[in-house]
Amino acid sequence: MSRIQLLDPNKKGPEAEALEMRLRQLVIGQDDAVSKIVEAYQGFRTGMSPAGRPVGNFLFLGPTGSGKTRVVEATGEALFNGPGKVVKIDCAEYQHSHEIAKLIGSPPGYLGHRETHALLSQEALNRHQTEATKLSLLLFDEIEKASDALWNLLLGILDKGTLTLGDNRRVDFSQSMIFMTSNLGAAEMSALGTPRLGFQVACSGDAASKTKLNEKITTTGIAAARRRFTPEFINRLDHIVVFRSLGTQEMRRIIDIELNVVQQRILDAARDNRFFLAVAESAKEFLVAEGTDVRYGARPLKRAIERLLVHPISNLMASGQIRRGDRIRVSHPQDAPGLRFSRKRQAEQAWGVVGQAA
Repeated sequence: MSRIQLLDPNKKGPEAEALEMRLRQLVIGQDDAVSKIVEAYQGFRTGMSPAGRPVGNFLFLGPTGSGKTRVVEATGEALFNGPGKVVKIDCAEYQHSHEIAKLIGSPPGYLGHRETHALLSQEALNRHQTEATKLSLLLFDEIEKASDALWNLLLGILDKGTLTLGDNRRVDFSQSMIFMTSNLGAAEMSALGTPRLGFQVACSGDAASKTKLNEKITTTGIAAARRRFTPEFINRLDHIVVFRSLGTQEMRRIIDIELNVVQQRILDAARDNRFFLAVAESAKEFLVAEGTDVRYGARPLKRAIERLLVHPISNLMASGQIRRGDRIRVSHPQDAPGLRFSRKRQAEQAWGVVGQAA
């Protein structure tokens, strides 16, 4: 008699596991979105994606600064080992029906036919694909701002995975993930609790109450999308993901990511004069405090880093106060109006970890 072996349907393949691990390093506080992307990617890798449709159709909802666009950009970075690997369509530029010609090109006989190059051509869609990953990422940012003509265009893409350009060429989206972002419902979600950063209530309740609040937030966001979009559009979506707010712990993790980005910028800009940053916890707390705004989410954090850290470092570089191999320690003394910068001469090989305070 043959022995029955239980199988684990939750176990992922090595490629999907690697993607998930990388996304969780790049994206903070949005585990639901990460899980849905990895799930679609696993289906693509095994050839089990729906035939004749895109690999996945996603609608990301949430307030500005909650990381909707960042998740898509991080997916491109994780899959193709570099930023900017996403075909991005800013829907605010397509509020009028005639502007759709910029996406699909003008048909023969129309003015500007030969001068108009379709942004959604097959070449544009596939330009980031590699031999190892024949997958494209297409982002429609702030989809609620688009005209009805763009939504009608999307209906065919989301359902059949094809698009006919103005010159009758066909574009195949069957090896693409389609992402759409929207701020719909953000105001209603904020009203569900006291906003701290985004729309989350203060961390005073137990786990059950937080779960109930998250369910209400998700329901509210999806209801707002259903009011705005037609049933035909909603039915073509594989996943509607409502993004969570970012608390203090998430912001502290985000700042470590951003500081590593600053260090890489330093290494790229000063190849012959490399130096390294050591950012004290007091400086991180100061940057988080300066970069927190309940109306705009995490975006002010980047601006605070530019204003309070990057610009002073630029001045130090330009004035010759930093030399090759220096270790620049950044701290924030109590009650000081800004950050304090100090230099310590070290061998270049000894330093390379951002955020390590002396």
